[in-house]
Amino acid sequence: MQSDQIEYAVELIANSRYLVALTGAGISTPSGIPDFRSPGSGVWEKTDPSVATLSSFRHDPRAFYDWIRPLVRLMLDARPNPAHIALARLEEMGLLKELITQNIDTLHHKAGSKIVHEVHGHIRDATCIRCYSVYPSDEFMDTFLETGAVPKCPRCGGTLKPNVILFGEQLPMGPFLAAKKAAQKCDVMLVAGSSLEVAPAGQLPLMATVNGAKLIIINLAATYMDEAAELVIRGDVAEVLPRIVKALEADITI
Repeated sequence: MQSDQIEYAVELIANSRYLVALTGAGISTPSGIPDFRSPGSGVWEKTDPSVATLSSFRHDPRAFYDWIRPLVRLMLDARPNPAHIALARLEEMGLLKELITQNIDTLHHKAGSKIVHEVHGHIRDATCIRCYSVYPSDEFMDTFLETGAVPKCPRCGGTLKPNVILFGEQLPMGPFLAAKKAAQKCDVMLVAGSSLEVAPAGQLPLMATVNGAKLIIINLAATYMDEAAELVIRGDVAEVLPRIVKALEADITI
């Protein structure tokens, strides 16, 4: 990572009319939450991904909850890292208009971001797969983490499913439509910590560039959009984003 790359990122962001960010698992790994696909360390290296399919959940929710229990512990204990805080600061400065995230860990909210489109859902709520009643996860989370018991609906006894998107499940319409509109509206999109391998969220940068937006990609690994990007920075988002924000703060009077 060169200083001129930081300077160019600052220039693109400072001169943007409508900046939108897209974040993936790589922004939360510095907070101790593992990603799913990194060779040697990704969650799917040790676990069959079928455990996170909608059909598997309906057939055997116990297997799903046994698998996700340690991950939920990590998410609840995790704290926003400098990358999350930097994006919240960009919004506070009036530069970042909307944030799209593929993460379910709620760390952007914890960092102070306000306009966040969680296209893969979140762990704050759960829905009964029988009667579709929705409950705050706080109502059963302590018991689940302590005992591992599969959460049940207080109303009908059906299994509660966390409001996270499993394989084979459609994305939540509201957040994804908002994300698509943001991708179409932006003139600069900042991709931070996403491999862009998961569709349809990973196609949002392509949508943005088709509509004339410039693309900034900050990620440790290559993505399919690198050649179309205005700027690609190979680096840790928890190091790069704070440097960009610090430079912006020095140049812009708030």
